[in-house]
Amino acid sequence: MQKKSELAIFGGTKAVQSDPGDMFTWPIITKEDEESVLEVLRCGRMSDIDVTQQFEQEFAQWQGTKYALGSNNGTSALHSAMFGCKVGIGDEIISPSLTYWASALPCFSLGATVVFADIDPDTICIDPNDIEHRITKHTKAIVVVHYCGYPADMDPIMDIARRHNLKVIEDISHAHGGIYKGRKLGTIGDVGAMSIMSGKSLAVGEAGILVTDDLEIYERAIALGHYERFGGNIQTEYLKQFAGLPMGGYKYRMHQLSSAVGRVQLKHYDERNTEILKSMNYFWDLLEGVPGIKAHRPAKSSGSEMGGWYAAHGLYCPEELENLPLSRFAEAVRAEGCDCSPGCNFPLHLHPLFDTCDVYGHGKPTRLANCDRDIRQPAGSLPISEKIQSLIYGIPWFKHYRPEVIKEYAKAYRKVAENYKEL
Repeated sequence: MQKKSELAIFGGTKAVQSDPGDMFTWPIITKEDEESVLEVLRCGRMSDIDVTQQFEQEFAQWQGTKYALGSNNGTSALHSAMFGCKVGIGDEIISPSLTYWASALPCFSLGATVVFADIDPDTICIDPNDIEHRITKHTKAIVVVHYCGYPADMDPIMDIARRHNLKVIEDISHAHGGIYKGRKLGTIGDVGAMSIMSGKSLAVGEAGILVTDDLEIYERAIALGHYERFGGNIQTEYLKQFAGLPMGGYKYRMHQLSSAVGRVQLKHYDERNTEILKSMNYFWDLLEGVPGIKAHRPAKSSGSEMGGWYAAHGLYCPEELENLPLSRFAEAVRAEGCDCSPGCNFPLHLHPLFDTCDVYGHGKPTRLANCDRDIRQPAGSLPISEKIQSLIYGIPWFKHYRPEVIKEYAKAYRKVAENYKEL
């Protein structure tokens, strides 16, 4: 008689038996958050900036930068960072292709364009070794995305940037509070920008924030989309003559309901993030050495630390499981009662928007509108970015350290990996 399979996909008992309760509930909203919002509502200050400025001051202190500028979303914060770095007509930025579109696409509205670099297969962040050969006389900035909370390798990137007189923009939307060799992400490049929307690890609502130590970058960001602040207090000389109206014609003010929530969330973030990190590291410690799966986290001896662990993922090593397709592996894990979604962001360079779309009526693709050459990157040009969909998968994002529950979720992955031959 054939032995009954242990795998749930074939009728075995599921690994995950416990009710997760609020294990995955995020953000954590308390009476304190609610009262902060109600105070703004009752005073009718939703479109003022006083609460936002308090949040900015507290955020800059927490971040360790001189300046912080709130905005209505992370996309506008990134757009402002590019403008702050003087990205303009005919310029190029270098960005990873494997990221959310806001890391690169705002450059189009500045008359610039993007050249994509490949990623490192272990960090899933931009590969420092694939940057320098893409630099031209038109390159103005490098956009670094700390993807899925993993700190990108900033030292070699900063070395390249300084040698070529380029600005570095850190997109920290996935990595709030992350650490690279003892330094907080967002304090290493020239400017950091991030989303702090409701799904992020620092979740305050539909909002974004920019951080920098550079006064000119900060004041250019103000000038682009914060007309109420663009006045007599501006210190950058050439900007003064244009004060009073937003130079970009944008209105990027942060809504004060988000600012109010942000002040409360920030107060508790380090404590909550510490528990997330403890939980996620415990999950991966339980799976250390299991064939076919590998943790997406920095080495413990590196001095680096994941930031919030937003969009938590793991790395798949199919060669250790006789090339079992990730889709089949993930299906079996899900049958165990545990989320496991294959893939991640689709590479931007393969989207037709970056190949054929004429957004502004230039008579040619917008990506080439102000170029002196064809910089489009067809299929095959960024091989790691293009194959990573089959080598990465989503894992549970634990918000509380409850070892017995976390063990069940780790068991789901272990069971499937150790019984892969049945699949």
